[in-house]
Amino acid sequence: MNRIKVNRDLCMACLNCVLGCMIEHNEKGKGIYDLDLEDISNEGRNHIGLDKNKCPTPIICRHCEEPECMYTCMSGAMTKDRDTGMVAYDEKKCSSCFMCVMACPYGVLKADAVDRKVVLKCNMCNGREIPRCVENCPTGCLELGEEE
Repeated sequence: MNRIKVNRDLCMACLNCVLGCMIEHNEKGKGIYDLDLEDISNEGRNHIGLDKNKCPTPIICRHCEEPECMYTCMSGAMTKDRDTGMVAYDEKKCSSCFMCVMACPYGVLKADAVDRKVVLKCNMCNGREIPRCVENCPTGCLELGEEE
């Protein structure tokens, strides 16, 4: 089962992973010049945080083996595909209670900035061979690999 692996020692907080995610999920186009950074609807599903030593750390959905977001989802909007290991979100089923956001131990999930009704989470770029965040990472901090 493929997961996005993070080597925090290689992160330089360049935000290329966040920009890649924003571009991939941009409805106006898939190029950097199609992305309007002033439009709050262009949001990444990942972000860079600081760890306890104030070092930059990519915060990306881990598609957990035992996903707390799925267990707390009362509407069934969060599901786990046992074959691929992906934790998927169906916004049509979502009741916008945000229990999944509160339950995520990694602080990855968030409400959309526009309407605050939809949960934003990694979807591994909807089946791209290599997720855009991994593809855009210049240092190799992010890589796609088998779960250990």
